[in-house]
Amino acid sequence: MALISAKTIITSLSLFHLTLAFFFLTNPSTIADQSIVYLLGDSMGLPHSRSFETQSPALAFLAVILAFVGISDLVSLSYPDEICLVYHWGTQAPLRVTLSFFLTLYSFFFSPSSPLFYHDESSSSSTTLRFTHHPNVYAAAQNPNYVPSNWGGDALKNRVFFTFMFVETFSWFWIWATLGEEQKEILNKKARRRSASHSYDF
Repeated sequence: MALISAKTIITSLSLFHLTLAFFFLTNPSTIADQSIVYLLGDSMGLPHSRSFETQSPALAFLAVILAFVGISDLVSLSYPDEICLVYHWGTQAPLRVTLSFFLTLYSFFFSPSSPLFYHDESSSSSTTLRFTHHPNVYAAAQNPNYVPSNWGGDALKNRVFFTFMFVETFSWFWIWATLGEEQKEILNKKARRRSASHSYDF
């Protein structure tokens, strides 16, 4: 039995989404100024996006989407455990882990600070050393080897988006691992009830 149930983690994550929705709508700079955003963003050399400093229609739209997701996830927890944890979240959790993981990778590995684009002239040309000589934010911003994307993907290469997707990946992987244990217990209970009902019929 897991120390913290999957329902508790999903509830916490849904409330986190609702909290983000509130701040994206009312005061988005509060999110951009969080310590975890600064720590992860600066350590990965990701730029600070000034679009999170003031309210905007795009952030208001994002707030509504996050609120819809948070409320929908909370409502789904009201279903019976077999439907909720086995069927619904049994498919949603791995899907969300996968999407969050690849978006996290995209946000870093296709940014100006990525080892794929950045190369410090003072260091060796070895590909292995590219991952050890990481640039700071200011050096990455002047990276001549970086080629911006043409489809608008550069808007996803900032510290706020990276931090959000990093937290999502960690949280959904935790939920997925916890669900694996709880699903076994739910299915075992169902099998025991079924065998008990069959024995009672005979």
